[in-house]
Amino acid sequence: MDEPSVVNVTEQKDLTPAEILRVGLNCKFLKLGNNMPAADQITLKFTRLSEHAFPPVKGSEKAAGFDLKSAYDYTVPAHGKGLIKTDLQIELPSGCYGRVAPRSGLAVKNFIDVGAGVIDEDYRGNVGVVLFNHSDQDFIVRKGDRIAQLICEKIYYPVLEEVTSLSETKRSDGGFGSTGTQ
Repeated sequence: MDEPSVVNVTEQKDLTPAEILRVGLNCKFLKLGNNMPAADQITLKFTRLSEHAFPPVKGSEKAAGFDLKSAYDYTVPAHGKGLIKTDLQIELPSGCYGRVAPRSGLAVKNFIDVGAGVIDEDYRGNVGVVLFNHSDQDFIVRKGDRIAQLICEKIYYPVLEEVTSLSETKRSDGGFGSTGTQ
């Protein structure tokens, strides 16, 4: 193999994503994103469906997700659920799905959780967020409130194969706390 196994990426600022992947598989830390050339950056495209929509925003430079905001006022009843519209359409990067995840502050302070949190790569409808209210009080959502976060995650599309048996493992079919009994 005539290619070097170690490349100093601080001296190689013009690496393509494929070269970074090839070189970086054995790296513990690899800074991507805004330091990449503009042509190689991964882009999450969005459009506003109404004047009520707010663009997704990151809470900090290193935040895992983009905060999603409510386009309208809602009341999520105590021990109930509500579908909160963002009035955003998104186009996820190729090979990714969108995970709609809870915001930790809403979960801790208000007992609010997010359900049905997967946006398929080919979905182009209005992004809605299902909020579950586990508290004894109605939860008021105001237009512009941050209600969830959108995280772009890599996805694989495996070929499905039905078999007569699966490989054996030490764990086997133990579940629901079975690994904590030893």
